[in-house]
Amino acid sequence: MEKIIPKIENKNQRLDVFLSFNLKINRKQAFNAIVEGLVVVNGVKKKPSYKLNGNEIIQYSTKIFAKKEIAIKPQNIKLDIKYEDDYVIVLNKPKNMLTHPTAYECENTLVNALLYHCGDNLSNKEDKLRPGIVHRLDKNTSGLMLVAKNDIAHKSLQEQIRNKTAIRKYLAVALGEFEKDFGVIDKPLLHYISDTVKMQVGEGEGAKEALTYYKVLEKFQGAALVELELKTGRTHQIRAHLASINHPVFGDTLYGAKGKTLERYRNIKTQEQVLMSYYLSFTHPKNNEIMTFELDKSDWDRDLIKVLNVMRGVK
Repeated sequence: MEKIIPKIENKNQRLDVFLSFNLKINRKQAFNAIVEGLVVVNGVKKKPSYKLNGNEIIQYSTKIFAKKEIAIKPQNIKLDIKYEDDYVIVLNKPKNMLTHPTAYECENTLVNALLYHCGDNLSNKEDKLRPGIVHRLDKNTSGLMLVAKNDIAHKSLQEQIRNKTAIRKYLAVALGEFEKDFGVIDKPLLHYISDTVKMQVGEGEGAKEALTYYKVLEKFQGAALVELELKTGRTHQIRAHLASINHPVFGDTLYGAKGKTLERYRNIKTQEQVLMSYYLSFTHPKNNEIMTFELDKSDWDRDLIKVLNVMRGVK
């Protein structure tokens, strides 16, 4: 077994958090490794929540780093397709669906559904976890997504996103009183030091350019309906950027929404963040036609409608 010794500044840090950061693995990998007995502290198995003293000897098995083979099966899951041809699919991803499989969830994802619908007619076949996926939405973010059905389309669409010629707009209910009705959030993002999922604004190693435009469409007491346009596509970009200007997305407890939510809105139950991709515009990879799609209100996320109705006083 390999050995790692915490420093005094690690005192009171959770064991799984410490391992995640120092071994460069995700939090779930660290948690599972501890539970499976691949990690011991001073020769004794501990819980993932064990708080460090700062002077222990931690031993771990290199099996932690072994990658699991993931078998991805096509699944007959209904897709809400807005447009499809031999090159692209534009679809409305529902809330509570992962975009692609992970080591921990390999069923009921968008990719499972696409494999059933398209068979081998998806791009990026070398990446078995993400065939057809040009960009992604968080599990609990719904709305319009682009899928590439061949590598020509994939390359074209990714270049459009990279060059900022593809337009992606979102709607969110953001908390707090906005002083400005529009603005630009130009802040690099990197992974939060103690959690490999959460993102934070920061400079230095691992930080990547992140640019978000926002426009306030409607104001309420202690909140607003906001349109957001992505110019880059970082993990949790909108959520982390809005939180960085003290306007977290309604329902997004990971980025501080609970502390900002007014008492009058606390009884509104949502499946986490009230955030939806509602507008896409791109150039078709084959015929160079400008393709534009916008979700009808009948296709809007149910949580968004529910929150807006309460804030507008609609019964």
